[in-house]
Amino acid sequence: MQRVAVLKAVAGAPHATAEAITATVRAELGTISRQGVYDALAVLGEVGLIRRISPVGSAARYETRVGDNHHHIICRSCGEIVDVDCAVGFTPCLTASDSRGYDIDEAEVAYLGRCPSCCAADAAAPQYLQSSTAR
Repeated sequence: MQRVAVLKAVAGAPHATAEAITATVRAELGTISRQGVYDALAVLGEVGLIRRISPVGSAARYETRVGDNHHHIICRSCGEIVDVDCAVGFTPCLTASDSRGYDIDEAEVAYLGRCPSCCAADAAAPQYLQSSTAR
């Protein structure tokens, strides 16, 4: 029952942290330990029902979109994470310049920038309040 609740929480909030998943599961079940959530996340990942991602500068996140080589766009301002399909055609960034003997079967790419909402908020703010990252 706990694993099903954890899977449901991940499916309902893609890219959620373990803390957010714990809060969602506790709201549904009433009680579950943080370790219980981590254990469920580990098992669900091992059987391929969820995927763990580790965005730079952020806690690990979890999603149910598995089985494809998609990537993520991360907003530097608000932290929103969205999926983006893998690039097609000539993609030099997905091919290592030197595999060093590894049998590479996946590339992980993260695009960093600012989401439309954060860009619009900066554009609407008075000049002296605008973010230094606004362009």
